[in-house]
Amino acid sequence: MSKKNQHVVPHKDGWGVRGANNERITKITETKKEAIQIARNIAKNQGSELFIHGGDGKIQSRNSYGNDPYPPRG
Repeated sequence: MSKKNQHVVPHKDGWGVRGANNERITKITETKKEAIQIARNIAKNQGSELFIHGGDGKIQSRNSYGNDPYPPRG
């Protein structure tokens, strides 16, 4: 299985979960919270990153569940 970063994005029917560079949405949910939970589980299973977008489409936050290139010291 390839490690694809997961994106939570606005969708006309609510919120969508989409793998990086995919045109198709993996899952559509009514709430952003539901989409984040689904995307987080996928990212954890794949050891990839999660990008959470706002209603305007811009990235609001990101979480790494794999090989973090910038781990905190200590």
